[in-house]
Amino acid sequence: MIASVHVADVGARRAPEVLFKAPKPKAVAGLRHANAGLTAPLSRRVLPSPSFGRVGLVAFWDDGEALDRFLADHPVAERLAGGWHVRLEPLRAFGSWPGLSDGIPTARVVDHDGPAAVLTLGRLRLTQAVRFFRTSAKAEGEVVDAPGLTWATGLARPPFVSTCSLWESSDALSAYAYEHRDQAHPAAIAADRAKPFHRQSAFIRFRPYQSEGHLDGKNPLAGTWLSAT
Repeated sequence: MIASVHVADVGARRAPEVLFKAPKPKAVAGLRHANAGLTAPLSRRVLPSPSFGRVGLVAFWDDGEALDRFLADHPVAERLAGGWHVRLEPLRAFGSWPGLSDGIPTARVVDHDGPAAVLTLGRLRLTQAVRFFRTSAKAEGEVVDAPGLTWATGLARPPFVSTCSLWESSDALSAYAYEHRDQAHPAAIAADRAKPFHRQSAFIRFRPYQSEGHLDGKNPLAGTWLSAT
């Protein structure tokens, strides 16, 4: 199983062609699950500021060949072709999400030397939206200044909410997530465990292994630690 994240500037008029026509597993061979949404920069703001012309897709696949077929001939892939996407191999998962394989390690310590990517995925309980956005704003405010962060974005089409972040190393990611218990990220985890924000959620760490395309004139991974193709 692999995952992919796709982000592209399609314009506000064409964004609904992605948001409301996300690929379905029954119609795309090898697709396990997919969610589309508008993107928003991570920030300290309680209310996100979505980019109405920039859309994203998070998808889970049986293998890379299934993703290749999607990229070759699916209308949504055509809409996203002018942007950027990354292929991801799961290393560690906490929680559950459609399309996620059983048996992925759950331990915090991951035997991985190199860059890492993280997806947080949730189906928001609308009654908890205010708590969620207030708590998330504090954690996002810290992540944007975290050492070792390469790139990050929010992604949502409520009740689906997500973040994607790319890190120079697993050590940098772990330092942000767990090193200081008085920081916002551990506090957000504790708040969610005390009273869950989501009906379903997952935190997944990945090894990014292929990056293609551009955002804002550059590939978020090229020229650092992963070659673009």
